[in-house]
Amino acid sequence: MLFDPFIRGNELAKDVDISKINPDYIFITHAHSDHTADAVEIAKQSNATIVSMFEVCSYLQNQGAPNIHPMNIGGSWIFDGIEIKMTPAIHSSSFQDGTYGGVAGGFTLKTNDHHIYYAGDTALFSDMSLVSKKYPLDLAILPIGGNFTMDYTDAVEAAKFLNVKKVIGMHYDTFGLIKINHDEAINLFSAENIELNLMIIGSTINL
Repeated sequence: MLFDPFIRGNELAKDVDISKINPDYIFITHAHSDHTADAVEIAKQSNATIVSMFEVCSYLQNQGAPNIHPMNIGGSWIFDGIEIKMTPAIHSSSFQDGTYGGVAGGFTLKTNDHHIYYAGDTALFSDMSLVSKKYPLDLAILPIGGNFTMDYTDAVEAAKFLNVKKVIGMHYDTFGLIKINHDEAINLFSAENIELNLMIIGSTINL
């Protein structure tokens, strides 16, 4: 599974070989170019299915994506035994050319062993607590960069709403407007007994 591919055009990912990325599914939370830029190319080379909002899927299909599975907020589907539910996010969503991309969203993933929440780009909102009522989360992947999304202080509150003790940070450092103080962010989470992982691009983590 690949989420929100932004590789070419991302200086921090310049050492990633896009030709070697061959997922079965590409999940896209919204239409902004830093989440969709490489989706069609990767979908073509891998024959992956793009899963996203109806409007995003329709647009990318017109751009040449070979397989799509359109969804909408609150909808769920099982992909190869993994239950995916599309959750709300508070964020804008349009393509580079101004085409409407529907509303932004996030995803929950439920397997036999794990429950994971991928928030997408979003502000902090109290309905995140509803996710933890349905799923006992092992991990949340949250934006922490600020300016365009919630920052890491709000992400701590999001983790509390989600009742989760492990967080992977995303949507930070890519642009000047979202550069963060890593130590400060980690310490802020640690003070609430929550582990914040700021992964190095190209590294892996074992759940």
